[in-house]
Amino acid sequence: MSIFLNIYRKILNFMLSLSVKSNPIPSDPIGELELDKQKCFLYLLPYTSQTDLLILRKNCLQLGLPDPLLNNKINGDQLPRFVFLDRGRRFFKSQQLTENTRTLFSKYFELHRSHPELDVQLVPVSVLWGRSPGREKKLPHLRFLGRLQKLWAMIWFGRDNFVRFSKAVSLRDMAHLQGSDDEIALKLTRVAKIHFAKQRTSTTGPRLPDRQAMFRQILQATAVQEAIADEAKNKKIDHAKATKNAEDILHEIAANVSHESLRLADRFLGWLWNKLYRGIDVKNGDRVRKLAIEGHEIVYIPCHRSHIDYLLLSYVLYHQGLVPPHIAAGINLNFWPVGGRFRSWGAFFIRRTFSGNRLYSTVFRQYLSELFHRGYAVEFFIEGGRSRTGRLLAPKTGMLSMTLQALMEGQTRPISLVPVYVGYEHVLEVDTYAKELRGAAKEKENAGLVLRVIKKLRNMGKGYVNFGEPITLNTYLNQHYPNWKELHGEENKSWLNAAVDQIAEQVMRNINKAAAINAMNLIGTVLLSSRQRALSREQLLAQLSCYQQLLNNVSYSRDVIVPQESPEAMLEHVLGLDKVGIILEKDNFGEIIRLERSSAVLMTYYRNNIQHLFVLPSLIASIVIHHEAIQQSLLLQAVEKIYPFLKAELFMDFAQDEIKPLVAKIVAELQRQALINQHENMLSINKRNIRSLQLLAAGVREVVQRYYITLDFLQADPQIARGSLEKESQSVAQRLSVLHGINAPEFFDKAVFSTFIASLRENGYFSENGGADSDKIAELARVLRPLLSSEVYLTISSSVESAVEKEKS
Repeated sequence: MSIFLNIYRKILNFMLSLSVKSNPIPSDPIGELELDKQKCFLYLLPYTSQTDLLILRKNCLQLGLPDPLLNNKINGDQLPRFVFLDRGRRFFKSQQLTENTRTLFSKYFELHRSHPELDVQLVPVSVLWGRSPGREKKLPHLRFLGRLQKLWAMIWFGRDNFVRFSKAVSLRDMAHLQGSDDEIALKLTRVAKIHFAKQRTSTTGPRLPDRQAMFRQILQATAVQEAIADEAKNKKIDHAKATKNAEDILHEIAANVSHESLRLADRFLGWLWNKLYRGIDVKNGDRVRKLAIEGHEIVYIPCHRSHIDYLLLSYVLYHQGLVPPHIAAGINLNFWPVGGRFRSWGAFFIRRTFSGNRLYSTVFRQYLSELFHRGYAVEFFIEGGRSRTGRLLAPKTGMLSMTLQALMEGQTRPISLVPVYVGYEHVLEVDTYAKELRGAAKEKENAGLVLRVIKKLRNMGKGYVNFGEPITLNTYLNQHYPNWKELHGEENKSWLNAAVDQIAEQVMRNINKAAAINAMNLIGTVLLSSRQRALSREQLLAQLSCYQQLLNNVSYSRDVIVPQESPEAMLEHVLGLDKVGIILEKDNFGEIIRLERSSAVLMTYYRNNIQHLFVLPSLIASIVIHHEAIQQSLLLQAVEKIYPFLKAELFMDFAQDEIKPLVAKIVAELQRQALINQHENMLSINKRNIRSLQLLAAGVREVVQRYYITLDFLQADPQIARGSLEKESQSVAQRLSVLHGINAPEFFDKAVFSTFIASLRENGYFSENGGADSDKIAELARVLRPLLSSEVYLTISSSVESAVEKEKS
């Protein structure tokens, strides 16, 4: 029997090598699932299948996992390293646990009882052929119907094959359960079957809807019927015409997902990423897979860097064994020839503004609620549009508000928001962003624009997708608004608005906590810290090492991705990228790394992606440099004064009471790196490494200058109107940027001044009558004044004085 089985496996293995391309989920099961290679493995497959077993074996050998066809050797006993849960399906009837499987489990349990040190890892593994969920009102796909069906799967789904590894179960823990071995094995069987069923659902998702039936259901909803009646009355049209308007809106909005289109998209996007990038680095996918298996309704909320964010996240989710979401896309993307294709990939289109259109807003909200009710994952960009500066934009809360309303209107499954950090070493549209920031009009999306982007295909480094810490809305509301279920339906919805704002802020902070640092934004940060945008190779490498050590030793968050390559390797990587504007030059003293002037604005985009990670170390370095020597207690007071404004502007996550220990850690790290000296409670510059300290301090220089501009206006005129304060602050910042060569586009962005002024108000810097609290403003200004150079201070003072006099006259 063994000889025939070996021959059969060899023949089958040859066929599989020709027709099947398999992908493991996760791509690094040892690291992501914390599998211990020092322990014995027992692979658990759901159904008897030599095909699945051989595919598992191929993946295990590629991943460095133990070969499932070899036996485990345990104290002289040899036991199989794989086990099938049951014999498979035969015309809808599942065969139960075989006698051989029962016996094998009993032997493993017996060995655990007789060898206290033994702990075998039971690793559930399923081999997925195809990902189609099927459609409503159609028979489900027949799976596991025997050899002919498997042969068909090999031919049709051979390139759509995934091996899904799950977290290991300790057989030692199982062996100590109460009951006989048979009872324990049966319990394990039941749990495993439920697990595999949930896993399959999380991978394929619910069946795709009958589109017209779904439309009819939405149009019959009470809220939509009321909006239709209102439309007919206000526009003086008959009910049928108003209903047709509502149906037209649905056709404009709704996705029309096609699994075959998704399969084609997978092939196309695989080619595209290989052309554009040297790889896509994905982290923390397992936390999302866990939510999906637990039955959560998942709402992905990524930051928005580029139009390809839509495509990248769907592609990544597909290869993480998850269902690509329905994506809220701007109506501007619904143009020929890509609009229909996006719709088949899950895009549903939303107008930029509802403009008081009750019918549109009601239909859209009901459509979104229906997606949640049917169990489809959803994705939307909380910033509303793409960031032109590289920073997170202030959140737009409309979609989030509708998500909470769907929860309160009877959504039975828990809804979890998954913040997602998306980053690139080179953003496709970054040249366009720079033109727009210099005043060029935004170009409308069209087919010509798509073709021009495709022509740009080149080596653009790596892309990064990092899934941040999820926020389960039910849990959040229970913690912060314990009676939220009773509040539903009340006319006063102020609590809901407050909850939406708080959750939006937490989403933004969680995105920043999942930042992925790469060679491009790290080197860009260093070069932009030099006023001349140029450094010797030695100084650049030393500064890169300084930043890496800071990130590793004073971690911003456990989710932040820190590059592990050496500074030399990072520099060589960036120099090898196409058209980034970083040049290596040589002179008699060695090599100089220089950033072209025309590329300085572009590089601020990448620096701004990670600015929040370095702003506190930069602030501490700046305070030490400008005071030359300062008591640590006074430094802490200064940081505590400034931090609330940094937190609001950069969506930082630390609470105010966490600042003291964090400052102590940063100070200790700067001392360890010999950038500062500490004698008792006094901190001073280590002059041997003053250049590194100066470069670090430069990261907060422009922020401090902006803050001081606004404070100087408030000292000159405490009663200045908020609109005038924003406008005049922006004007002075523009003047300062020209006179002092500041290339950062966000330096004179009106939004950053608006955020700072709002933070001043929230932190009590304005009195009840609306005017500025002169004493508190002056106190904060005294903290910031020493951090400005004399020439910048004089420019600000003279410009503010002129502006105030002009306003008075």
